[in-house]
Amino acid sequence: MIGKGSIAHNERKFIAENVDAARTIRNVVLQSENVKDIYHELFDEAIERYNAKQKRKDRKIKDYYEHIRTGKQEKVFHEAIFQIGNKDDTGCLSREGQIARLALLDFAKDFQKRNPQFRVFGIYLHMDEATPHLHIDFVPYVTGSKRGPDTRVSMKQALASRGFVGKGRENTEYHQWMESEKHELAKIAERYGMIWEQKGTHREHLDVLNFKKEQREQEVAALEEQKAQLQKETAACHELADNLHEELLQTGNELQKKKAERAQEEKAAEQAKATADKYEKSLKQAKNIAKDIQKYAGEFSKPVDEVLPEAGMLESAKSYRDKKAYPVISELEELLYGLYLKYIQVKEQLDQVIYKYDRLKNSNHVLAEQKQELISENAVLREEKEDFRRLKRAVGEERSEYLIQNEKSREMAEKNRRKVNKRSHDRDAR
Repeated sequence: MIGKGSIAHNERKFIAENVDAARTIRNVVLQSENVKDIYHELFDEAIERYNAKQKRKDRKIKDYYEHIRTGKQEKVFHEAIFQIGNKDDTGCLSREGQIARLALLDFAKDFQKRNPQFRVFGIYLHMDEATPHLHIDFVPYVTGSKRGPDTRVSMKQALASRGFVGKGRENTEYHQWMESEKHELAKIAERYGMIWEQKGTHREHLDVLNFKKEQREQEVAALEEQKAQLQKETAACHELADNLHEELLQTGNELQKKKAERAQEEKAAEQAKATADKYEKSLKQAKNIAKDIQKYAGEFSKPVDEVLPEAGMLESAKSYRDKKAYPVISELEELLYGLYLKYIQVKEQLDQVIYKYDRLKNSNHVLAEQKQELISENAVLREEKEDFRRLKRAVGEERSEYLIQNEKSREMAEKNRRKVNKRSHDRDAR
């Protein structure tokens, strides 16, 4: 979307009502430069060439930044805002919000490369409002212009150089370019499992509902697999029950057999209790294993079916699922979520380190070039100094000093003469 462009808001020099100041520390400033410096960098040489061609003084441009700021044709700079999702499905504090944060950072890194006709001077990722979003501030410009300065501010011409041509109010160059950038953001977000669900308005954004739906389908598939396993165990229990029932029928009404069967059942009950105690102990061990996995992620290497205890002979599938299997699975799910958030944090830190390293490397390259220029200039100055010493030896110390003072006096007189002429010209102009 198009933003009004408030650098003070982007840099949090004041806190608006919709900002949670406690989360401002989570914001990321990828780039922040003074817009006036950008104007000097882009336009000073072009303005100098333009002014040199003007015969009338009132047509010369003294300060191009102020010229644009006080004019009505162009804005000093433009701002684009990019957001994934909304506060209901991609809040800053949600898991989806953290994923959207990574996608937005990836999108911002190549924004300048995709848009060479824009000079980007500010990129801000805000995580202290309802939804993660980017503010990107830039100055659009065009070179080789035949009207006005040959390099000048122009949003329309900057977009035209990329092939975006307006076709009415509903399909302007800016809307076409913004659609193009949204598609770039959609490609990046898709790598993180997010699908662009278009709403049919000019405020389309990437939604994570489809992503959540895919997650639910995966969870349902896992539960279906668990269900099938439990059904097999239930069938085995039914088969065992049928066999016991057949044995009971064979005993008939014989009292002695019933007593023996009762004794056998009591013994079986004791064995079942002992087995249940044994499985309870195994379950506690499984819980301890889950806690150890959460503390030492490297030990998480066993399949789930080796960690879960087997069902007891007389234990129902529902009881096994509710009291034993689900608690362990829940703990493992929390562990995986914790590991995933840790991965996001480490990846984000790594991305920022790589980004800062790239900027430092580029800065070092520029400094090395400047150093080489200074070395060359120093060599020239040293040679001129040696020539001066040779000249002094040739003409003599006193004669050299006389010539130097004479030239200084001549320069001072010329400077004063220019000042007098300038004052006279100004009075005549008034």
